[in-house]
Amino acid sequence: MNIAIMAHDNKKELMVQFCIAYCGIFAGHSICATATTGRLVAEATGLPITLYLSAAQGGSQQIKSRIAYNEIDLVLYFWDSSSTDDDKEVVAISRACDQHNIPFASNVATAEVLIQGLSRGDLGWRDIVNPKK
Repeated sequence: MNIAIMAHDNKKELMVQFCIAYCGIFAGHSICATATTGRLVAEATGLPITLYLSAAQGGSQQIKSRIAYNEIDLVLYFWDSSSTDDDKEVVAISRACDQHNIPFASNVATAEVLIQGLSRGDLGWRDIVNPKK
């Protein structure tokens, strides 16, 4: 499966720790990420990660485009809900996931449920929606 990971600045360390904890599950899948998050996770885990631009430079739009083309099967986007920054980016990714029936987690609790489900094969229906070549 194709998994996209993203994280706001003060959630990047949480994403790194999450990916370390579930490195064994992630290893069986293709991962893409915005630049800084992906670099940090790759350095900590050794996982191969396709890097896009930073979120501020258009990386979110790159991932959103892959969602629109049904090339992403799962999105983990750890965002800081207490931040005063504009949340348009999170809303846009969440909305795209809703429109294309892509599982989406915005916090570690939901991400854990989705990763455990992925490990059990609960997301196998995505292979029907998005057949691998």
